[in-house]
Order: sequence, then structure tokens, then C-alpha cells
Amino acid sequence: MAFLILSKKKDDTIDIMITKSNDAKVAFYTLGCKLNYSETSTIGSQFLDKGFNIVDFNEQADIYVINTCSVTENTEKECRQIVRRALRNNPDAFIAVTGCYAQLRPEEIGKIDGVDVILGSNEKFKIFELIEDFGKKELSCIYVSPTDELTDVYAASSTDADSRTRAFLKVQDGCDYKCSFCTIPLARGKSRSLPPETVLTIFRKLISEGYKEIILTGVNVGDYGKAINTNLYELLLLLVNEPGEFRLRISSIEPNLLSDEILDLAASNKKICNHFHIPLQSGSPKILKLMQRRYNSSFYKNLIEKVTNEIPDVGIGVDVIVGFPGESGQDFLDTYNFLKDLPISYLHVFTYSERPDTKAINMDGVVEHSERKKRNTMLRILSEKKRHEFYNKMKGKTLEILFEHEEHSGYMKGFASNYVRVQNKYDTALVNQFTGICINSVGDNICTGSLAE
Repeated sequence: MAFLILSKKKDDTIDIMITKSNDAKVAFYTLGCKLNYSETSTIGSQFLDKGFNIVDFNEQADIYVINTCSVTENTEKECRQIVRRALRNNPDAFIAVTGCYAQLRPEEIGKIDGVDVILGSNEKFKIFELIEDFGKKELSCIYVSPTDELTDVYAASSTDADSRTRAFLKVQDGCDYKCSFCTIPLARGKSRSLPPETVLTIFRKLISEGYKEIILTGVNVGDYGKAINTNLYELLLLLVNEPGEFRLRISSIEPNLLSDEILDLAASNKKICNHFHIPLQSGSPKILKLMQRRYNSSFYKNLIEKVTNEIPDVGIGVDVIVGFPGESGQDFLDTYNFLKDLPISYLHVFTYSERPDTKAINMDGVVEHSERKKRNTMLRILSEKKRHEFYNKMKGKTLEILFEHEEHSGYMKGFASNYVRVQNKYDTALVNQFTGICINSVGDNICTGSLAE
């Protein structure tokens, strides 16, 4: 299996740095979450195995593969624009569209001029089984399995979007939750997991490739193993017992799935990063209920306090949605104050977006878009304050940094276990090495320090 080097640009195109010499060229464009980037890498590896040369999306290619997302209301518009960009590069190019939007709305995509094939969630990794001729088609071919037939879990791994030191490893797909705002279960199907032995095989491969940080990812990672008589804790225990110098990071985990066993393991084993990304979505009990989340604000607050009490210097990221139907000004202020008082380190703020086939789209109390934007801005400012406060707490402490290969104006950057970003003068000897840095100053979303003695 080939593992690709992905580099996400400001315009969301991807550079894939591993290529093979061949006249046939393919380019990729990925929208959405990091899981999508991991899956794009897996598709890319198939093209490499067939001898294709992978080029930048802005270059002329024979085939363009667009991996879509279904989270925002602008998905159709974005997809149409990306197809046009590809055809400007090469009007005769073969255009393939896959991902969550392709699974949910294949007929809409089929109406976009120039699209040759639409591949659903099951079909995205079967492109060479389904397509023998990559010539332009008069009509779009649609290969989309019904959601209830999505049973496979295709292993996917990729390097981080801006690093050659970290790799994503997809261990789970699908979701059994019924959040009223979310289309992911419709696009991804039921929760399912890779067998532990398969995960271990891929994990060992990544370690042998030299990656020092492996991020376990999926649609609902905390749900890992439910249907195969295991769980995420057992998988973590299996992986941390592997020999080698590495650390494990969990991409995101639902609050009701962050068990005491996982916390105890993270507190006692340095191979588990002292960093958790724990979605909240709203601090208002009323809105959480409307969202059909599986916890309330009191549970969430107690969990965050437990995490910070058990794990020193832990970094905690939080997802939150603003402008959900029925969210009054007071409900938003409840969320704002709830987050302000929590010992968290940063926020990922999302503006609610109406999605077809969700319960939320028919709910009363629609929030004006201008108000949604205002609330989003307020929470983003709070996030910066939280991050700066958390970084300042690191002053005088020694953090183990995994530095990346890239040079930025004479400096190199990397992450600590708790997801604090640190820079240091560029030194090739430190690339992809765990390096102790004593933090002495905090700048704009980054810390600096000196080598620990």
C-alpha cells in the first residue's frame, strides 16, 4: 500500500508529493473533514499503483477526482465551481465526483455539465473495478449503493495536511447517532469498524515508514468495535504495547464515549496524547435536546473537569454550532458563558446550515444568517482568547515537540502532545524527532522556547 504526502493549500487543493512517471495524470480536490483527506489518499494510492502521475489540481490532468462533503448548504455550488475549474484546465478531462454529497445527491451532481461518473461511499475505492475507460461520457454514470448496503470499512491512511511526521489512520466509518442537524449517517451508513488485526497491520506499516504520530480517525471513532466485540480502549491498549517511538492521538471523540478506561490509559501512558477533541455543539440544555445529543451540559461540564483533573496540561478542543433553529439570544449567551468558564484550549465554530432530510430543517425558530454570522464571530474571538490563555500556562514548562520538515523563514514548527504549536530555529537534526523545548514566550497562536538541557 502506498502512503501519500498530502499538502492542503489555502484554496483547498491538495498536492500529493509521491508520483510515478507516466503520461497519464490525475489530480485531486478534497472538501470537508480530515477523514476525507485520508480517503483521498487511499484513492490516490490506487492511481499510483496503476502508474498514474499525480499533479496539482490547478495543472492540466487527464482525470480529476473531487471528494465532496455534505455538511454545508453551499456544497452543490462548491462542487459545480470545482468541476468548472477542472474543465478550464482540460476541457477533455474525465471528471469523477465522490464523497458524502455524491452519496446523498447523485442526481444533482449528474446535472452538472462535464461530470462523467458519480461514486458513492461504497464505490469510491472501486474506481478501477467500475470504470474501464476514462474517456469523456455523454451522460454521467452513477454508482451509488443504498445507505443500508454500506457495510465495508476501507482502510485509509495519509500523512497530515501540513506535515510529514504525522499520519491519519481510519479505523471506523459510519454513525448510529441521530443528531437532528446531521446528514453523515445518511451518507456514511451504520457504524462499523476495521478488525483490530487489520488496524495493527497498517499501524505497523506506518511506524516502519517513520511516522512518529498516528491519529486514529473515523466518523465516530469512540464507537469503534461495537459490532465486533471490542472497543476503542482495547484497540488503544493493543497499539500502545507496540515497540517503537511514537504517540497516538484520537482525532475526535463524543463525550459519552470518552470512558474512564481511556482517560486512565492517557493519564498513565505517554504514548497517548494528552489532548482530546470533544464535541459539545451547544451549552444550552434546550438546544442540546433539540439537537438530539446524547448528553446534557451538566454531564459535559463534569467530563471536562474530570479530564483536566486527571491529565496534567491536557489540551481540549470543542466543536460548537451557532444559529441552530430555536437558538434565542439567551440560548447563545448560555453557550458563550458555558464555554467561557470551561478549562478548554480552543474551539471549532460552525454556523448551522440547513441540510435536506434532517429533522432540524423543519424546526421553528430559524435564526437570521446575519445573526448566525455575528454569533460565529463572537465564539471565534473567545476561541483565540482560550488558546492564548492555555498557551500562556505552558510558560516555563518543558514540552516534547514533534517538529515538521518544513522551514518557515528560518524556523521549524511542530506540535506538543497537548496540541500546543511550537516553533524553533530550523535544525535538520530535529526534524521528525521528539524534542524537549522549554517554553518561554507566546506569540500569535504559537509558542517559542529553547532546547531543554
